[in-house]
Amino acid sequence: MPRLLANLAFICCIGTVSGASAHSFADDIPRTPDGKPDLSGLWQSMSRAHWNIEPSAAKAPPDWQMGAWGAAPASLGVVEGGPLPYTEEGLATRNANQADWLTLDPLVKCYMPGVPRANYLPFPFQIVQSDDHIAMAYEFASAMRIVYMDQPDFDGPVPAWMGHSRGHWEGDTLVIRVTDFMPYTWFDHAGNHHSDQLEVIERYTPQGEHLIMYEAEIRDPVTYTRPWTMSFPLYRRQEANAQLLEFKCVEFSEELIYGYLNKDAPEDRRAPKGLPFSIDNINPAP
Repeated sequence: MPRLLANLAFICCIGTVSGASAHSFADDIPRTPDGKPDLSGLWQSMSRAHWNIEPSAAKAPPDWQMGAWGAAPASLGVVEGGPLPYTEEGLATRNANQADWLTLDPLVKCYMPGVPRANYLPFPFQIVQSDDHIAMAYEFASAMRIVYMDQPDFDGPVPAWMGHSRGHWEGDTLVIRVTDFMPYTWFDHAGNHHSDQLEVIERYTPQGEHLIMYEAEIRDPVTYTRPWTMSFPLYRRQEANAQLLEFKCVEFSEELIYGYLNKDAPEDRRAPKGLPFSIDNINPAP
């Protein structure tokens, strides 16, 4: 009798394990009425890729007055397959950017972050989904973009800081092709950059109700010798009152960008470096 009871317990245990393994994370994915994954919600990356998309050690801030608060933390990176495959010219530009990032990084001046950088800033972003369009609203600088679903022939009207996004579904994965970029955005504070030939293929694959695995393939034949990929998880913000707050940073950067135009500005003050253009470029002095 004891052996019989032990065998029955073993069989019950096997059945429980089998039943548990039969449960897939796909069963936990919220879905729209037509069966597509519903990605609507507030999401945020927990990576440090906004400092450096490649592995890096912690380092001191560019200005000693910033102390520990301005230091860059260590990063494991999000790039797959080793160092970024820069062309010789692209690497030289990256090194120059990196040496003076606080002055040159467009994000410091509150320009739009671009794609994919907007997805791993230390700010949440919101996805609002419908059948024909998916809106992505970002807390930083109130940036946003519209993903046009199942319209592969809808070309971007003009180059844009956030590019032009066209999407479709491949099973449970949302695939977005982003093109028509301005050449001014960076991938991180470390000066990693791109040209106006940038094309980004994004993949959003839900792993349950509160997790999305994100992947972005970067194609830019001007800056890199081959395509390369970054990947990281996105987590759903679950606070009871989770919401996008305002970070309209233009007012924080006005003095930095336009202070040299003040009537009482010192005569030797000039427009900051790194701007796509300045008043001096538009109306050069005679």
